[in-house]
Amino acid sequence: MSGEALNPTDFASAVTAITSAFGDPTRREIYLLAHETPLGLTASGVAEHFDLHANVARHHLDKLVSGGYLEIAVARTEGRSAGRPSKHYRAIAPTINLDIAVRHDDILVSLLGKALSRLDPADAAELAEEVGIEYGRQMAAAMGDTGEPQRSFRSALHAVADALSAHGFAAHAEQHGDQLRIVSDHCPFGDTAIEHPVICAVDRGMVKGMLGSLYGSTDPEIESSVALGATQCVTAVDA
Repeated sequence: MSGEALNPTDFASAVTAITSAFGDPTRREIYLLAHETPLGLTASGVAEHFDLHANVARHHLDKLVSGGYLEIAVARTEGRSAGRPSKHYRAIAPTINLDIAVRHDDILVSLLGKALSRLDPADAAELAEEVGIEYGRQMAAAMGDTGEPQRSFRSALHAVADALSAHGFAAHAEQHGDQLRIVSDHCPFGDTAIEHPVICAVDRGMVKGMLGSLYGSTDPEIESSVALGATQCVTAVDA
């Protein structure tokens, strides 16, 4: 897949698959640990290492197996010659490869920024947000969430953060007083967003569009932005 252009359907499917496998930060750490453990991991070993219930550890491992990132081998635990052999979860590939080329076309992003900069600032922000909302709805549909919203607010917000991470935002959800916030440590729009901060309205729209499909009507507000000199992009959301 990495050498081929992706159509929108394939891209959405690939993003959904990656989000399902790596959306949880603990699952990402388990995957990295598997790459450092040639003999493979056991569910009990993962549970002990990450202080998880064995069933939770097994759930994470099985998610990685179903995504094609780990394989199961049956072997006896080192140091034990008797008893039932245990499942060992091993990394399939010697190198880490998500098998998807997610490219952000710098020319098109730069063109978007320049086009928006020629509009009235309020009109530009409104247009950018509308684009983000529509794309956010498409992202929610790619997760399989269609029809009436059914998720809780907290669950929906975490799903949004995971989806944004799959799109290069390195995002996570966190509690801040009575608010929930999405914090992004990376902006895939790069220098273009710094030159044209109005593009941040696309981010706000994506959050709004996804939450509208997953949970219901919300009014996200950008509290801080890397494009405006902050160290992180923070979007606050009230239910």
